[in-house]
This record gives sequence, structure tokens and C-alpha cells, in this order.
Amino acid sequence: MEGRTILVTGAARRLGRAIALEMHATGANIMVHYHQAAAEAATLVAELNARRPSSAACWQVDLRQIDSLPELVAATVDRFGGLDGLVNNASSFFPTPLAGIDLRDWDELVGSNLQAPLFLTQAAAPHLLASGGSVVNITDIHAERPLAGYPLYCAAKAGLLGLTRALAIELAPRVRVNAVAPGPILWPESEAFDSVARAEIVADTLLKRVGCPQDVARAVHYLLVAADYVTGQVINVDGGRTAHL
Repeated sequence: MEGRTILVTGAARRLGRAIALEMHATGANIMVHYHQAAAEAATLVAELNARRPSSAACWQVDLRQIDSLPELVAATVDRFGGLDGLVNNASSFFPTPLAGIDLRDWDELVGSNLQAPLFLTQAAAPHLLASGGSVVNITDIHAERPLAGYPLYCAAKAGLLGLTRALAIELAPRVRVNAVAPGPILWPESEAFDSVARAEIVADTLLKRVGCPQDVARAVHYLLVAADYVTGQVINVDGGRTAHL
């Protein structure tokens, strides 16, 4: 990946940060997208550039603002000279009991989890086609096995899973499009899952433990770098939880 460029959305923190670090270690240049985590993004870029000068930059945008997405792609190409990979990682997650769902919930959850990956991939497609690049979407195991209390989030991630397969068709044969679906890797920063709920979720995994962000990052690395004959697929990184859900 030396000299190639990867754009990672939501890269300042959590899974996105792990993905950015993993791909940077392969020699790639990294565009760190962020929305509100400016300090974390700047810290990550400084860390990456300390390891390899001029190998990372950051760009702020609200991904729900469709008109701004071409600017993010253009900034990446202008900074590094091209685009070889896109990781649609940025996501919103919160419960939406059916009776209380409103358009604000729809705009946030569908906007971040489905709308943004679609229109960002649209903006990036000409550059990815030129480079023979790749797209990896971060979905969720609950895209196929919905989680009670989160119908809108699960529907948005299910849409992203379907979009992954549809875009694999649309962009073939030059661009591969795949997905990684994490299971219990990082707990939400809210108090949505108490200690009892967390223990029950871990008990549902075959490996009987929580995963780490690097597990997801390594799967993304495989799909971007080594999976030359893989497209339209999803890898569940879930400790085997979906094997018996």
C-alpha cells in the first residue's frame, strides 16, 4: 500500500482510529475524516505524520450534508494525488422505540449509516475506478439479525449491507466493494447496555469474550489489500455470535 491513499470516515476515534492506524502501518496515506472530534483527529494526524512525514491529513464535514461530500473527496485527491480506498466507518447509534421514531431520528440514523456511504461512494467512484481501488463499509451483525429497541438503526445498517452488494455490481470489475460487520467489539459510550446485558451478549459469542478494534481493522486490511478476488461480501467479526443467534 506504499504511496496509496485511503479515506476513512469517522477516523478520529474508536474503530475508525484503529482502521486508520492499521492501514497507515501498511504504507498508505490516510485522510482522517471527522465531524466533531477535532482534537482527536489532530492528535491522530500528528501521530501518523511523526511516524511518516506528510502521510496523513484531516478534513471536517458533516456527512449528512450531501453537497459537502465531493469536497471531502477533492481534498483527499488534492492532498495526496489520488484515492485508492474508501472506508465508510462513521456511524450514529442510539435506540428508537417504535412509537417514538420521528424524522429527526430518521435523518440522523439513516443519514449517517446509509445516505452518507452512498453519496460519498458516488463522489469517490471516478477516482476509485481510475485507481482500481476498493470500498469497505462497516455494517453491523444486527443488519441481518435485528436488535430489539433499535429498529431504525438496524434497518439503516441492513440498507448499507444491501448497498454494499449493489455497489459491488455497479462498480465491477474495476472496484471491489465489501463490508465488515462487527459484533461486540466496543460498547456504546452511552449507558445503553448495563453489566448484565453485556455479560449476556458475551455469553452468546462462541469465543466467550469481547473483541478489540484491531480485529475489525485487520479485516478491513484484508479486504483492502489482500482480497483481490472478493467483492460483494460481508465478514462478520463477532466471535461467532451470529453462528447461533
